[in-house]
Amino acid sequence: MFRPLELFIGLRYTRAKRRNHFVSFISLSSVLGIALGITALITVLSVMNGFQEEVRGRILAMTPHATINRWSGAVEDWKAVRDWALEDARVVGGAPYIRGEAMLNNASLVSGALVQGILPAEENKVSDIGSKMVQGTLDELRPGQFGIILGQALANALGVVVGDKITVITPQASVTPAGILPRLKRFDVVGLFKAGMYEYDRGLALIHVEDAAKLFQYPEGTVNGVRLKLHDLFMAPRFSRELAGKLPETFVARDWTQDHASYFRAVQIEKTAMFVILTLIVAVAAFNIVSMLVMVVTDKQADIAILRTLGATPRSVMGIFIVQGMTIGLVGTVLGLIGGVALATHVDVVVPFIERLFSVKILAPDVYLISDIPSKVQWSDVITIGLVAFGLATLATLYPAWRAARTQPAEALRYE
Repeated sequence: MFRPLELFIGLRYTRAKRRNHFVSFISLSSVLGIALGITALITVLSVMNGFQEEVRGRILAMTPHATINRWSGAVEDWKAVRDWALEDARVVGGAPYIRGEAMLNNASLVSGALVQGILPAEENKVSDIGSKMVQGTLDELRPGQFGIILGQALANALGVVVGDKITVITPQASVTPAGILPRLKRFDVVGLFKAGMYEYDRGLALIHVEDAAKLFQYPEGTVNGVRLKLHDLFMAPRFSRELAGKLPETFVARDWTQDHASYFRAVQIEKTAMFVILTLIVAVAAFNIVSMLVMVVTDKQADIAILRTLGATPRSVMGIFIVQGMTIGLVGTVLGLIGGVALATHVDVVVPFIERLFSVKILAPDVYLISDIPSKVQWSDVITIGLVAFGLATLATLYPAWRAARTQPAEALRYE
C-alpha cells in the first residue's frame, strides 16, 4: 500500500503544470492512446458478439438444439423416444424428421438440395421455421399430397412460385423393365420461406415426414431421428453428453455446437485474434508512460535528491512515480471504458449517421445477410479489458520508478 507522502507527491506531480511541454504532450498522448485503444477494443468485441448472436439466432431458427439418432438405421418408435426425452425438465419439445439429399428439377433448371421431412403439427415445438414463411404455412404439408416448401433463394434458382410443380430426384434407384432408373416424384410447391441464412434459403426443402418416408424408401412409421428443443440452448452440450450416457448403445445424441462446430470455432478464434491485436494497441499507448516517466525522472533529479536528503527511502521515491504512472493509466482506462461502452451501445445510431454523412452503405442488403451492424456489450469483456489495460499501464511504471529510486543525492546535486 502507498503511504500518504507518496500519494500526495505522486498526485501533485500529476496535476502540476510541467516546465517541459514535451513531457506533458507525451503524458496526454498516453492517456488518449489508452482511452482510444480501449474504446476500439470494447466496440469491436461488442460488434463481434452482436454478429455472433444474430447469426446463431438465425441458425437455431432452423436447427434443433439437440438430436437423437441411431448409429445406423432408422428410429422405429420415435414417439417413445420423444416422450422419454421430454421427461427431462430441460426439454421443451421434440419432433421427428427424415433427411436426405436430392436433385430438384424444373424444366431445364436443376439444383441440389437437402430435403427434410417434418411433421407440421410438431415442428413449431423445435424450430422457428413457421415464423419464417413468406408464402403459405407449414399446415399446407399434408401426407399423401406431396407438397413441398422451398427456401426463397432455391425457388428463385428453379424459377418456380407457389402453385408450380417440380420434380424431386433421389439417389436411390428403381429397377424397371427398362433398366435401373433414378427415383422421380412430382411435388407441388405449396410455400416459400426465408430464414435469412443463405445455406438454408438456397439449399433446403421441406416435405411431410410421411411423404419423405415414401420418397427415401423408409419403412412406415420410421424416421431418421428426433429433434429436441431445450429451455436454455447453452445447456445443449452438457445435456447431449448426459443423454448419450443414458441412451442404449445403438443411439447417439448430438447438439447444435457439434453440427456447426467449425463456424463457431472460427468465430471464437477471430474474436481472440482481434482481442490480442487491439490489446497491442493499448500496450503501445500504455508503454508511452515509460518514455514520459523516464523524462520526468530526469527532469526532477534535484527534487528526488532533496527528498532523499530529507529522509525519503528509495521505496518511497519509487512509490511516488508508480502513483503518477498509475494515475495516468487509471484516467485513460476509465475514459476508454466510458467511451467504449457508450459507443458500443449506440452503434445503431452512430453507423446510420456515418452512412448518411458520407452517402455510403457499410453493409449493403443485396450483398450481406445482415444489413444493420448489431452490437452486444458483455460486461465480462469490459471488465477483462479494463483490468488488462490498467495492468499494462501499471507494469509500464516499474522501470522508471526503479530508476528514480536509484538516484544518488550527491550525484544529482553536484551541478545544482
